[in-house]
Amino acid sequence: MPEWPTNQYVEIRNGGYYVAGTRIGLDVLIHDFRRGKSAEELFKSYPSMGSLARVYGAITFVLEHPDVIEEYLKEMERTWEEIERTHPLPPGTVEKFRRWKEEKASKP
Repeated sequence: MPEWPTNQYVEIRNGGYYVAGTRIGLDVLIHDFRRGKSAEELFKSYPSMGSLARVYGAITFVLEHPDVIEEYLKEMERTWEEIERTHPLPPGTVEKFRRWKEEKASKP
């Protein structure tokens, strides 16, 4: 990974960005935020972030570094594609995950 910025709300660990002090990948937060979740909804979904201020801090980081974030998301997508290629899931697993995801998205 190139020399990428961090702040008190975002850190780099294990080759990726995380909300500081948590196991929550920044990419998870970004995808939910881009789907329209507010900071308050994100905090409700991921209470282990510890505070609403930390959620806002991570969102601010994302908004302040759009080019870095886009490159990071592309890198994560390449990594995921490599994992899928080298470790394919059993046929029914993908369908179960898709249904679970749809059910979760349909609930308020």
